[in-house]
Amino acid sequence: MGHREDLLEGAKRCLLDKGFVRTTSRDIVKESGTNLASIGYHYGSKDGLLAEAYISLVEGVSDDFDATPASTETAAGSLERFQEVWTNVIATMAQPGSLWRLSMEIVVMGDQVPGVRDHLAQAQREGARGIIPMLMGGEESEVEEETVDTLGKFYMTLMMGLIAQWTFDPATATRAEELTEGLRQVMAAARGAS
Repeated sequence: MGHREDLLEGAKRCLLDKGFVRTTSRDIVKESGTNLASIGYHYGSKDGLLAEAYISLVEGVSDDFDATPASTETAAGSLERFQEVWTNVIATMAQPGSLWRLSMEIVVMGDQVPGVRDHLAQAQREGARGIIPMLMGGEESEVEEETVDTLGKFYMTLMMGLIAQWTFDPATATRAEELTEGLRQVMAAARGAS
């Protein structure tokens, strides 16, 4: 690897270990085995490098979901599939050094890192598109924009709430079984109201 790749890999490790705010240029240099000047040369600034590192980490998060896909034995759109998928998602949140904790820091920082915020907004939309087939079946390429704007946003709202809970207090954060039971109660109430 060259300095550019070494810096990126070192920055990723620093982000997961220290977060965005607490990571210094010297931390990255120490972790990557490079020098301070190479940060400016390859990325323009420490924040530029950290933004690239964060984007790279987010792009790789789908690998965690792919490693634990919903089984084909549970029916798409069923409560069983809902619970199975959210169990897999929550398992990635419970891991030490979870990317989701870093994501919460980035969300809070928002305006201070506009390049990262803009990428996160786009990634959130693509995440909304990608989570629909996990829960409802079908192919991501077949998901219509209207469905992304409704069902996809619904699922991403659940995701952001879970990220906040798991970041704040994992001991009391919602488990997949509780989320599923809550949905079951909402569905029962909606059937009774119609």
